[in-house]
Amino acid sequence: MKKLCMYLMAALMLLAVGCGGSEQPKNERADKGEIVISVGKYMVGEGFDPTAGWGLWGPDPFHSALMGHDRDNNLVKELATEVKQSPDGMQYVFTLRDDAKFSDGTPVTAEDVVFTYETAKAAGGAVDLTALASARVLSNTQVEFTLTKPWSVFLETAASLGIVPKHAYKEGYAAAPIGSGPWKVVSFQKEQQLIMEPNEYYYGEKPKLKKVTVLNLGDDAVLAAAQSGQVDLIFAPPEFAGASVPHMNLVLMDSIDSFCINLPQVPEHDENGVLIGNNVTSDPAIRRALNIGIDRKTIIDNGLGGFAKPTMNFAEALAWANDDLQEPDNRVDEAKQILEDAGWKDTDGDGIREKNGVKAEFVINGRANDLQRYNTAVALADDAKKLGINIIAKSTPWSEARKVARNIPTTWAFGDYTPQALYNYFHSSQIGVNVINNPAVYHNPTVDMHIDKAMAATLNEEALREFKAAQWDGVTGPKVDLPYLWIATVQVPYFVSDRLDIGTLHVGERGQGMGILANIDEWQWK
Repeated sequence: MKKLCMYLMAALMLLAVGCGGSEQPKNERADKGEIVISVGKYMVGEGFDPTAGWGLWGPDPFHSALMGHDRDNNLVKELATEVKQSPDGMQYVFTLRDDAKFSDGTPVTAEDVVFTYETAKAAGGAVDLTALASARVLSNTQVEFTLTKPWSVFLETAASLGIVPKHAYKEGYAAAPIGSGPWKVVSFQKEQQLIMEPNEYYYGEKPKLKKVTVLNLGDDAVLAAAQSGQVDLIFAPPEFAGASVPHMNLVLMDSIDSFCINLPQVPEHDENGVLIGNNVTSDPAIRRALNIGIDRKTIIDNGLGGFAKPTMNFAEALAWANDDLQEPDNRVDEAKQILEDAGWKDTDGDGIREKNGVKAEFVINGRANDLQRYNTAVALADDAKKLGINIIAKSTPWSEARKVARNIPTTWAFGDYTPQALYNYFHSSQIGVNVINNPAVYHNPTVDMHIDKAMAATLNEEALREFKAAQWDGVTGPKVDLPYLWIATVQVPYFVSDRLDIGTLHVGERGQGMGILANIDEWQWK
């Protein structure tokens, strides 16, 4: 890792022109229409293959999808010019624009669309196409999808899956993608550097910048690079956001990502050799006391540097989020009374309540490669002490944390444009489907019913109504069951050169820092 940082810093020195000081330094990059940025490691991570999940948790500058999202996160047509849905919701016919080309100049056709969807479905990865029965070419610019059942979120899926070229898709595609988006990959060194330039064949308005270099800089190097003027924009970890950076402004991007802790709903038991459930969080009194007793603002200040907004549900920017779940917190006395009434008492004076020989104590795994999530768990643990609940925050590799999440709570970042998130995280049929879905082991027949109705709806208004009812219908649901302890909707801090105009930011996906790239087409030097 030290050698990698030295290599990157050397590369930065070659790119650098001038350094920070009292006077505005000369910047040859601005004269050339070029920028150097660092936006976390995922933009220079495993590569850029949409069929393997690239683009699901952050912007994809390289590929166009059939659908997209506007600045207000509403669905809009992208490659599609027309969408026809059958009355029963089982078929969709997309008509494609005829001027879309891949970055090698080859036209985008219906055959490429079918190939993309069949490849993603066969991969069985992060792109959920389980409801897709078939994809069929009707003409060069028309494709028909047939579903196994009505699936109201199919258009959202169509907005998340970038189209790849059948003629050029091969082993190693992720490192050298050929998409029809506004940008193309010029050079990519995994976990080190990405160079991207405008796609001259892009059908829409061309990006204003001529070249973007993306570097993977560790926390120990990124601030120094910004202070010395070697980069023009960086994702700033909250602990660094209070630093002084010459000729750069602190910019906050609102996001749709909300941090929460899954609270397994059932007692601990062995299920085919795997521990499921938790003997403390399975008690509704524990879940209710935490939900109303913690002080989210204090947790945000201590764990996230103040860069977040308190929440008790998905981000309010999502049209399908039900705001009725919000209520006042930091009601300490009320929370303590709930615990007392349920039999959780501190009988030995150690500050931790117990009930029937079980301590009100449990572990929360914070993701080791996401300091914000771990710091949130630490701040929550500190705040929960006032209730007599002892939370032990651990920094755990994500590959391990998600495997044991149905037993040991973990810190999640739930942020999806699609309301299928409700199906994935709340529907009882998703328990055990994989290590990510329904980690709270949540089972509520009424919630299942609302979600089923929403997924089968053929009208958007009906689907939206049922998705909101699944969160709270006035009688039952997550508001009283509390399968997740929501903490905050994250704001993402960046340092941006005061000469760089980044336009109007979207309320976007955090993307571990790369969410700001959603509107990179608008960026330009002043």
